[in-house]
Amino acid sequence: MGAIVVVGSINMDLVIHSPRFPSPGETIIGHGFMTAPGGKGANQACAAAKLGGEVRMLGRVGNDAFGSELSQHLSGTGVNTADVKAVDDSPSGVALITVREGENTIVIDPGANHRLTTADIAAYRPQLAAADLVVLQLEIPLEVVAETVRVAGEVGTPVLLNPAPAATLDAEALAGVSYLTPNAGEAAALAGRPDPEGGISTDELEHIVGTLQQMGVSRVCVTLGGDGVAYTREDGTVLRRPAYAVTPFDTTAAGDVFSGALAVALTEDRPLDEAVDFAQRAAALSVTRAGAGPSIPLRSEVDRFEG
Repeated sequence: MGAIVVVGSINMDLVIHSPRFPSPGETIIGHGFMTAPGGKGANQACAAAKLGGEVRMLGRVGNDAFGSELSQHLSGTGVNTADVKAVDDSPSGVALITVREGENTIVIDPGANHRLTTADIAAYRPQLAAADLVVLQLEIPLEVVAETVRVAGEVGTPVLLNPAPAATLDAEALAGVSYLTPNAGEAAALAGRPDPEGGISTDELEHIVGTLQQMGVSRVCVTLGGDGVAYTREDGTVLRRPAYAVTPFDTTAAGDVFSGALAVALTEDRPLDEAVDFAQRAAALSVTRAGAGPSIPLRSEVDRFEG
């Protein structure tokens, strides 16, 4: 079992189900309101821990009720929270999530997540050096992401980056990423291509992936929702795998579960084909359940799942 360090966001998700997404200025009646631990960093850390990884997290929460609950949730799933600190000058991050027929819209207030600094990363160098894999997202300041990639490169630890939400990332930082796990829109944004709304052709996908590889990324795994995943093999070709057939209920954390599961499989030295399949099975199970943190499956469930 490999050691995984997650540097990233920790949020409380405020979720409501709705018959449709409201138009500007419109009020509609929803149902099923719930609060659930989330944040891309925390989701990926919890996913990796529940799926068998030895996980340590660096992050920030507010010195408030949400912060206490979020820290307890992380530790309860097996994540080492010694480096999750509560700050007094910002509230815990929150995400407002509307779910409609399995799809969602999300608005985030980063709050305490943006109190993570490059100085924190410099002090965290020994932990990065001791890890087998570092996992990152883009819900913390981009300069902190870039510094983490730089330090990880200096100490020889590979980096898995889930570039979400979509943002322009420093070219040097992107070149230091070993595994990139964007969705189609995020991959297109990083490659400087138009957002492929309504699907993406194999030719366009190969062009996007090729551009990302030319920018220095070693391996790219593009998640395509119900259309599965596309990833680069050792010979540089792009292989597409269909999604497992499930009925989605809430897709909120599917990409996070995929990234967390992939991290575990990679630190177990699985071949990439096998690692991607493991991540797909975990993500497929997650979309059949409500919420972000609560939707993450156990290792035993993923091992049994056949789709």
